[in-house]
Amino acid sequence: MTIYQQLALQMAEQHQNIGRPLIQGILGGQGTGKTTLARGVSSILGEMGYHAACLSLDDLYKTYRDRMFLQQQDPRLIWRGPPGTHDINLGLNVLEQIRNSQANSPTPVSIPRFDKSLHNGAGDRTQPEIIPHVDILLFEGWFVGVRPIEDAAFNHLPPPIITALDKAFARDMNQQLKQYLPLWERLDHLILLYPQDYRYSVQWRKQAEHDMKASGKRGMTDMQIEEFVNYFWRALHPELFIKPLANSSTYVNLVIEIRADHSFGKIYQPGKSSSVCPNITD
Repeated sequence: MTIYQQLALQMAEQHQNIGRPLIQGILGGQGTGKTTLARGVSSILGEMGYHAACLSLDDLYKTYRDRMFLQQQDPRLIWRGPPGTHDINLGLNVLEQIRNSQANSPTPVSIPRFDKSLHNGAGDRTQPEIIPHVDILLFEGWFVGVRPIEDAAFNHLPPPIITALDKAFARDMNQQLKQYLPLWERLDHLILLYPQDYRYSVQWRKQAEHDMKASGKRGMTDMQIEEFVNYFWRALHPELFIKPLANSSTYVNLVIEIRADHSFGKIYQPGKSSSVCPNITD
């Protein structure tokens, strides 16, 4: 049995147990395969007869106009993605609609969508997708479920958080995370895709860009990729924000380790030492 099949079965059971639509969070950094996993599990759930839908944190970005105004207020927000660039109320509205939907009277849900190609790559909202009914929502993103950390954690910061400006940016992003807590409170379960080394993200991103260039599309240089990834590490560094969650049975229900070649390593529930899915394959 593949991990996708195993996860689909677990989500179906959880959905049955709670007696309402299930909101399944999937947390994973760049290149961990969170979107692929969400789509794969959603497809299997559909074959099982469940109405599954996928929502990315990216789909909740503020409009292009709002983000341009935001960038004028805070020039450090040079890329979309960090805390503060999303429309949290939009997300809350979607999750509440789904959670309150009744199986015996399905309610159509408007799922927001974001087109990254608009405005020369700056991206903007596009037409929402109307879904007649949702039994299970897979909500994925690079900091879905990530929580603010104690201020003392900023006393010893890992690179690339080096300068005083870097440290101020990291602290401010930590404060912005507080605004997302109402979203995370709507999650029923959270899966963490956890690289055995967070620095794999750089090589994964480079490979993706090289593949894109080989197909004739434009892509970033290796130096641009490193600066791009470092920007997000300055905002929410994996060592500070993700590593603690890998051991948190309070907020994370399942951890799936990701090896350098994208294969799965150990799969476990935080607080338990043994694998919880010993018979799966990739």
